[in-house]
Amino acid sequence: MLIDARNSCLLVIDVQGRLVPAIAGWQILLDQIVWLIRVARRMDVPVLACEQYPQGLGPTHPAVAEELPSGCIASKLHFSAVAGACHGLDQSGGAAQYIVCGMETHVCVLQTVLELLAGGKQVFVVEEAVGSRRESDKSLALARMRDAGACIVSREMVAFEWLRRADSDLFRDISRNFLR
Repeated sequence: MLIDARNSCLLVIDVQGRLVPAIAGWQILLDQIVWLIRVARRMDVPVLACEQYPQGLGPTHPAVAEELPSGCIASKLHFSAVAGACHGLDQSGGAAQYIVCGMETHVCVLQTVLELLAGGKQVFVVEEAVGSRRESDKSLALARMRDAGACIVSREMVAFEWLRRADSDLFRDISRNFLR
């Protein structure tokens, strides 16, 4: 199955200021997430975000928050955004496909992905746009998500599948500005 821009949504999980510095390779991770948000917004793909217990972990990191559409951040206390009822993810409807990025891979990302899959959604986890404090936790979580039916993808896979064709002004714009 290919990722379809008309039927998908980018879900940004818990990229919060107090947690970011503890994540392995956090600066590169932030860059990847910002890139995905910018491409999604340029292609009119909906973007949703959530924050885990913002009173303790702080708000979304400023580098990410400034790229997000207004009003797209939901707070949660459950680790899973589905169990936390963020953006109605716990109800039927919504996008058929979710492209997932954020942190921590083995906690909130994993639990959200598993519950989206249980709800019949197609889920694509962007490998270079998820992170954990320890690389071993990230690796285990990616393997578990793959085993459960999630597709592990790269950011360029997402962009090219959203685009589908090379003969458009949108492709030329994305290529020039994001695929250098």
